[in-house]
Amino acid sequence: MTSSDASDAHTVDDDGPVAGAGRGNPTIALIAAEAGVSVPTVSKVLNGRTDVAAVTRARVEEVIDRYQYRRRRGRTTTGPGLLDLVFHELDSAWATQIIKGVEEVAGPARIGVVLSELGGAHRPRQEWLDDVLARRPRGVILVLSDLDPAQRRQLETRSIPFVVVDTAGEQPPGVPVVGSANWAGGLAATRHLLSLGHRRVAVISGPVDVLCSRARIDGYRSALDEAGIAVDPTLVRYGDFFVNGGYRHGLELLSRPDRPTAIFAGSDFQALGVMRAARELGLRIPEDVSIVGYDDLPVTEWLGPALTTVHQPLHEMAATATRMVLALARGESPTNQRIDLATELVVRESTAPPPPA
Repeated sequence: MTSSDASDAHTVDDDGPVAGAGRGNPTIALIAAEAGVSVPTVSKVLNGRTDVAAVTRARVEEVIDRYQYRRRRGRTTTGPGLLDLVFHELDSAWATQIIKGVEEVAGPARIGVVLSELGGAHRPRQEWLDDVLARRPRGVILVLSDLDPAQRRQLETRSIPFVVVDTAGEQPPGVPVVGSANWAGGLAATRHLLSLGHRRVAVISGPVDVLCSRARIDGYRSALDEAGIAVDPTLVRYGDFFVNGGYRHGLELLSRPDRPTAIFAGSDFQALGVMRAARELGLRIPEDVSIVGYDDLPVTEWLGPALTTVHQPLHEMAATATRMVLALARGESPTNQRIDLATELVVRESTAPPPPA
């Protein structure tokens, strides 16, 4: 044992044997022997310490995974309980609603929340994961982001549960997910516009690689199909969920000689962009073009005109995910691995029958 290992020996926390698939009861000592390293080195890897060579870390992680080592839950912590809340992007009122929902549950439980932002990426970097392993939070909530298989295994071996909110992509079996009925929301928004008499209805959803974006467009397509209206692919757009995306696509769509008489924007922010584009082109809302948003953020009822939108229960989704991850941290198994909360159309002033032909 080196002097460095000796100084860390008192931090080694072999949390007791946990059964591995067909390999007995692996301990940290067994993992160390198999990987050809010291027990403190295994402890450093388990605790997310960065002072381990990358090659050594990879070798230890491979043995941990092969023996299906799991750190025992319920270990006594020296500091306050923490939750890690991870956003793909953080700069919006949409994120604020999620934070409020998490705090509604975490606050009374006296659990602190650590916020992280991935700069638009849907998967965190390894440096983030190392920090999480070092913090040893009660759990992790990932918003519009997810983990690769190796990252999932790293959290699982440390018994750090995680829940995904509004998943960016289809999750593998066993990953808890809380979302909303995105397909039903897209269906309701488009049905509403069709019921008013619109026949040229455009849609601007979010990024094409995000599951909820595709689900909302699927709902849009289903509504057109049941009305016997063929989908015009030039009226189907993938934006970015932000104002700029709605503005850019709104200008393109509403500048056409055969412009749509209604636009379903896949987020309230994109609807704001479409509204600006319409006004710059001299179009009145809803007399010349009807607009529907998605999310029902608090600001939407104060716009002029107030925005018709699909209510997505962001606050409730976040609170549900927080209760779920804390239950997992207590060793409880969720009744449902996938929870989709209901969406609801909120009709306001931005939609009306189309102008006379």
